Amino acid sequence: MAVVSVSTVGSRVLGLLRDMLLFALLGAGAVNSAFLLAFTLPNLFRRLLGEGALTAAVVPIFAEELENEGRGAAFHLLNQVLTRLFFALLGLAGAGMVFLSALRWLAEMDGRHALAAELAIVLLPYVILVCLAAILGAALNVLQRFGVVALSQVWLNLAMIISLGAGALWVAETAEGRVLLLCAGVLVGGVFQVLIPCWPLWREGWRPRVALSSEGRLSRIFVLLLPGLAGAAVVQVNIMVSRLIAFALSPEAVSILYLANRLVELPLGVFVIAVATVTFPWIARSAAQRDFAGFREAYAQSARLVLAVTIPAALGLILLGGPILRLLFEWGAFGAGDVRATGIPLAIYAAGLPFYALATLATRGLHALKDMRGPLRVACFNLVLNVVLSVTLMVPFGIAGLAFANVISSAVQWLMLDRLLRVRPERPIAPFPLLALGRMGCAGALMGLATYGGWILLVAVFGPGKLSAGLALGVLIPLAVLVYAALLWVFRFEDREALRELVTGLWRRLCG
Repeated sequence: MAVVSVSTVGSRVLGLLRDMLLFALLGAGAVNSAFLLAFTLPNLFRRLLGEGALTAAVVPIFAEELENEGRGAAFHLLNQVLTRLFFALLGLAGAGMVFLSALRWLAEMDGRHALAAELAIVLLPYVILVCLAAILGAALNVLQRFGVVALSQVWLNLAMIISLGAGALWVAETAEGRVLLLCAGVLVGGVFQVLIPCWPLWREGWRPRVALSSEGRLSRIFVLLLPGLAGAAVVQVNIMVSRLIAFALSPEAVSILYLANRLVELPLGVFVIAVATVTFPWIARSAAQRDFAGFREAYAQSARLVLAVTIPAALGLILLGGPILRLLFEWGAFGAGDVRATGIPLAIYAAGLPFYALATLATRGLHALKDMRGPLRVACFNLVLNVVLSVTLMVPFGIAGLAFANVISSAVQWLMLDRLLRVRPERPIAPFPLLALGRMGCAGALMGLATYGGWILLVAVFGPGKLSAGLALGVLIPLAVLVYAALLWVFRFEDREALRELVTGLWRRLCG
């Protein structure tokens, strides 16, 4: 657990450094937006196949084969999956390259659209590498070899950081040259992501072979794969369509929205996943036992904990988003104007943070009740709504309109998922207690006032520069967290002990 925790933290730190270097060297203009749009395509398949539905389908069958038939049969199944995945992705990447090449030459693209198509062609082979790496990592997880898998993203971040550094210092002088070198770094990182897990698997007895036979449990993987693939595809297509709309709006829109979303994803990824890790087994166990009173209690506590951590996180990003951006990203080509342009979408995304978290929780609750179709229908409706709102709002509000569209569609998604839970005959969830929401709201409002007052004082004493931003990040935010926690205790928040255990547990895992 210590190795995994340290590896995860290391990966997040390197990811932050990678983004800081990316924006410092390329800024928020057309070249960076073209790269981020092109990189969305392999990431779509990584989340869809490598880390999503395919991995979820492979793991239980591989574990079952390992337990019942031994390592030889399990590794043969792994080779069957890898062989089919490799040839399928090879054909998909080849077709994508041909399509994008033809589109580039026939559609008379302008400079930034042509660059995005060129970068997408260069990055398409990474689809093969990252998906194969994810399946190898899934097999290692079943074999209880967690450390190598946890380091997988580290190799990609290191390769991208080194390629960016080399491009800036020695090799490329133009933004276009640097971004091509960055794409090469992505491919090199993908090669390491595939090769490094092979060594521990080899030591466990695996031998890579082309396995075209179809006997065994292979068909069961596809039975599990298809329902999850449909739901995951809708989510990933939504992300891709949103970025295509942003790229059509302005040269810098993709970069600005990407950066704003990355900062919002940090508390969402750390705290909401932590809450799900602690409470979802309780929810799933209650659903399996048809203990709907227990399900109702577990779900209610999860919702309160999710709001207890996302409300102050949202307020903090709204109030201190500018100083955070200034301290971390106002370097090189990413100037003060870019910080101001990113601050508004960041505040809008932050306001939607509780909705994102509650929608994630509601989806998990429906899955625990074996309802896969409901979340899929909601995701499809959300895709259409997000596109319609994006096209409608981007004209009067620009980049901020795209962020508004995302938040509104996420709020509607949560309301629809919540209704699906409430109308079920088992009545698995109860109405949300307004008293608990009032306590969290009062604590958050008072914390926000204290935070805003502290920032005004810092600016008055030190000016609005990086020193004030550094003090806000290193001193003011920790003090605001303490103020919020103390207010929850004063207001006798129902789950204050569970919240304390959650935070201390995160801290222990962080420290190994």
